[in-house]
Amino acid sequence: MVYDANQVPEHLLIKIEHRDDPVSAVSEDDARNRAAAYPKLMWGAPIFGSAQEANGRWRILRLNADSPQDARDSLASHFRRLHSETPQTPEHAAERAEYESVYELLDWEAVDELTVNGSRYRIIRAQPFIRMGADGPEPPRPTDPDPYPPGQTKRDTSQLDGFAIDPAAGTGLTNGLVRMEMISASYHPRAVPGDVHADSRLAVTTHPNVVLLPVGFTVGECVAGRWRPRSSTTYATPQDARDAESFSISDVGVKLDDDTPMEEFMAAYERARAAHRPPRADDFELKGVPCRVTRVETFVRVGPDGPEGPRPSDPDSHLPPARLMQEPDASA
Repeated sequence: MVYDANQVPEHLLIKIEHRDDPVSAVSEDDARNRAAAYPKLMWGAPIFGSAQEANGRWRILRLNADSPQDARDSLASHFRRLHSETPQTPEHAAERAEYESVYELLDWEAVDELTVNGSRYRIIRAQPFIRMGADGPEPPRPTDPDPYPPGQTKRDTSQLDGFAIDPAAGTGLTNGLVRMEMISASYHPRAVPGDVHADSRLAVTTHPNVVLLPVGFTVGECVAGRWRPRSSTTYATPQDARDAESFSISDVGVKLDDDTPMEEFMAAYERARAAHRPPRADDFELKGVPCRVTRVETFVRVGPDGPEGPRPSDPDSHLPPARLMQEPDASA
């Protein structure tokens, strides 16, 4: 379908804005340089979360789940919290009853679309990717905020929480080019099963635009000449990733087994944690293994009715909790 320039639907729009401020100019220059130095895009496993529609705009509630069911469980917890925070008064009785009804439903059923007290909620799907170059994955850019010193990043919260999924929002030239590249992108047919590839091709049609989400960071490690992530967790800032991923249970010094009192292990854990000095550099070694703080970009597909939900081929980790508890009895 051909649209007049002034009548392009929001879900098809990419609005490039020229920004004259110095910070934007430096950020654009960083982006161009990194696109040349790290030209290969590598997709990771999809992540899942929930979003709420308010006043015609979808906003992310949480986006950190490895499977659709984990996201549903998190959404049920969100409604439990709203139920507990709603006053126990007669005028709020219907509101509380609806929250209770919905979290009980999510305990039993794999539901991806809900309308609760007048607001729409949806389980959403997002696609992370990293850039690779001749020397490995892309590290943080000079313009990526990294405000806190080592060991003091607990104040950081996810930039995804409350983020508006707005395809019509203005963007810089480089991000606009990335979005245009991602619009037609799908899984390679030889890299994934047939149903996964078919779903990714269908998503290009049903959700024909993409929105780039706030950048996150993780730590990669180079083992036997190949880079791989140390964990699946993405953090808000580079130092947050260094703090978390440069320390592990193996650093405690006390082996946790059936004979180890938990109090002894936790005391050793706190001592080891206090003695740990997280690195500040983007490249460092952990027990002789080269590591690098890695920049993680993420996009969500959008269509005329908002962000994309889970695909039929997306693996779902487990049953809803109430049904999961019944599973041993069912198999007996």
